[in-house]
Amino acid sequence: MGQAEVGGGGSLLPDRTRQGDFFLCDIFDAIPKDDLASMEHPLFSLATRPDRRILSYAHNGAQITVTPSVRGLATIHDKDILIFCISQLMAALNAGRAVSRTVQLKAHDLLVATNRETSGDAYRRLREAFERLAGTRITTNIVTGEMETTSGFGMIESWEIVRKTRGGRMVSVSVTLSDWLYRAVLSKSVLTLSRDYFRLRKPLERRIYELARKHCGRQAFWTVSVDTLLKKSGSASPRRVFRAMLRAMIAAGHLPDYDMAEEQGDLIRFAWRGHVVDAPPPVLKADTLDLARGMMPGADIHALEAEWRGVWVRSGGPRLRNADAAFVGWIRKRAGPG
Repeated sequence: MGQAEVGGGGSLLPDRTRQGDFFLCDIFDAIPKDDLASMEHPLFSLATRPDRRILSYAHNGAQITVTPSVRGLATIHDKDILIFCISQLMAALNAGRAVSRTVQLKAHDLLVATNRETSGDAYRRLREAFERLAGTRITTNIVTGEMETTSGFGMIESWEIVRKTRGGRMVSVSVTLSDWLYRAVLSKSVLTLSRDYFRLRKPLERRIYELARKHCGRQAFWTVSVDTLLKKSGSASPRRVFRAMLRAMIAAGHLPDYDMAEEQGDLIRFAWRGHVVDAPPPVLKADTLDLARGMMPGADIHALEAEWRGVWVRSGGPRLRNADAAFVGWIRKRAGPG
C-alpha cells in the first residue's frame, strides 16, 4: 500500500484504526456482566413488536425518560449487545489490559455468546438491534461511577460495520458505548449474570431475573410487593395480567439462581438457591489475587474468586485456617500443569 498523500498543510489525517483507539473483544469465555443502573431501573422495552411509547419513570429520586427512534425503543433482547460488551471490558480490566469506550467485536462471537442463532436472519435482527440502541435516547439523573449528572444520550453512541461478507452480512462491528455506561464499567458497577439468562425467551423473565439478581444477590431471600415489582419491571401490562404472568413464572420454575413464591399480602418472594452459611465469607489479600493472576494470565480473577467462594459455600462454609493458601491451591489445580 502506498504512503498516504499529504495535504497542502503538510499534515496527515488521524489514523483511526490505531490500536488503543478501540478495544478488541477477543475474550471468548468472558463471564456475563450487567451494569447495576439498568438492572435497577426499567430502561428497555419488554415488547416484542416495535414500541414507540415515551417511557417516564421516577423512583427514590431517580428520574428517567426514554424516547424511541422511528425504529422503536431498544428492547431487553437488544441489551444482549451491551452485556456482551460490558463482559468483555470487565474481563480485560480484571486481567490488567487497557480498554476503550469503542469496542470492536465479531458478530458471530456475539451471537454465540448470547445463545442466538447464526443464520442470515439473525444477522439482520442484530443490525436492527444496533439501530434501536443507537436511536433510543435516555434522559436521566442516575448515578454511574459515583457521578450524578442529568444528561441525555443514546444507549450506544454509534456503531459501524467494519467488515462484511460479499453478500453484505456483517462480520466485524465497531460500537462506541455512551460515557454513562462506560463510567459504570470503569467503576466496576456491575454484577455477574448466570449464563442461563440468555436462555430465557420471554422479556419479562429476563427483567425479573435482573431485579432478583440486583436486589437479592447472595442474600437468603428478597420479598417485594407486586405493585413495586410491576413498576420496577417496566411492564405495560395491567396489574392482574402482570400477576398472572408472575404466577406462570412461579409454576415454570426456570428462573436462574432463584426460586419464586407468592406470599400473603400480594408479595413475591425470591430465594437464592445457594446454601446459606453462618460463617462470614473468606477475605483474600490483594497480594493473593496478584499471585493468582500471574498463575492464570488473562483470566478474570475476580470471577474465579467468586467461583471459589461458591465452592466454599456449597461445601458448607467450613472454617479455613488459611483462606489465601486455600485459594492459591484451588487456582493451581485450575491452571493445571505448566
